[in-house]
Amino acid sequence: MVELTAALLRTPLAETLNAELAPIAAARPLLPTTEAIRPHLERIDAHRWYSNFGPLLGEFETRLSERHGAGMHVVTAANATQVLALALRAMDLPRGGLCILPSWTFVATAHAVMMAGLKPWFLDADGDSWTLDPSVVADALARAPGRVAAVIPVAAFGRPLDMAAWRDFRDRTSVPVLVDAAAAFDAAAGGAQNCAGLPLAVSLHATKTLGVGEGGYLVTEDKAFADRLRQTTSFGFLGSREAMFPASNAKLSEYTAAIGLAALDAWPETRRRWLRTSQLLRIALSMEDRVQFQAGWGQDWVSSVCIVRLPDQSANAVETALSQAGLQTRRWWGNGCHTSAAFAQELRDELPVTERLAGATLGLPFAIDLTPAEIDRVATALAAALEEFRAF
Repeated sequence: MVELTAALLRTPLAETLNAELAPIAAARPLLPTTEAIRPHLERIDAHRWYSNFGPLLGEFETRLSERHGAGMHVVTAANATQVLALALRAMDLPRGGLCILPSWTFVATAHAVMMAGLKPWFLDADGDSWTLDPSVVADALARAPGRVAAVIPVAAFGRPLDMAAWRDFRDRTSVPVLVDAAAAFDAAAGGAQNCAGLPLAVSLHATKTLGVGEGGYLVTEDKAFADRLRQTTSFGFLGSREAMFPASNAKLSEYTAAIGLAALDAWPETRRRWLRTSQLLRIALSMEDRVQFQAGWGQDWVSSVCIVRLPDQSANAVETALSQAGLQTRRWWGNGCHTSAAFAQELRDELPVTERLAGATLGLPFAIDLTPAEIDRVATALAAALEEFRAF
């Protein structure tokens, strides 16, 4: 593979698509403008309430819960990693218990497991959904090397999960399920899937489709669980100044809520723009049968990243070739959590699908305002890089 990469750097692609063209970043986040946020900031000035569950945060959480449907409760936190970790703690799981999760996920999932006092057990992803298969996880319980305290399926890059299947898994096994839907604001809150009675964590990071800079939230139909999680984000307080149990401080401020409200105000138009850009990129690559999009991406659901499946073992070479063309790509999940030093000693199964995905998937340059000219450039460069890979 080293020889192949070196050869690609000497090809016409690397000479033709060169530094004369402005680089295109892998991601180009776009949050609400100052003017869009200003009316909400003026409300903060009027109230002089800046944090500690003020009126803007209350409104933001109410609007989020309404997107998920009647009877749902939303609890925000400083980021989605905190949401996952604190939700696991709020579940009152046995310390040191195993938490099953895919290695094919962002490292935040695994960090949250360890922050909650649990031990990760990495299982392999399904080749189609790129995440855990509930039937495979159910079979794995019989050979677990310890007590399984919880399972975290991950909505891969925002793709909807089969929530009914995971609810059935929970009901049959009595193993708690916490869904990591960090990138799935659209799918989770827009009707492509619902919570199906399972707690679900969503990220509001600047790189997501609905971003506030830093933030996240959990949605659940269980009010008692929502109240418990709320306590864990605020020193163990609930209606008094007494800390009822060891907790954290992970609240969102009114200023973050102001950005969130402006983002929700603009969401219908924002989603339309994500759809438009996604579909233009799909069209530009529609004749390239060596590029596979996630099922439904840019059609049934939107995400702020474009992850494509390429021929096996081609990702490194294609990434290098596109970089030489001024196109920044991103291996958003690296080679899987199990390859990071922080988790190298944790329990794991054989992970052939994870390893295959690591060598065959790539995050293309993608943004809500990617221009037609940039899309054409990405498509042309990718097709040329794949042709050169095949030639070698």
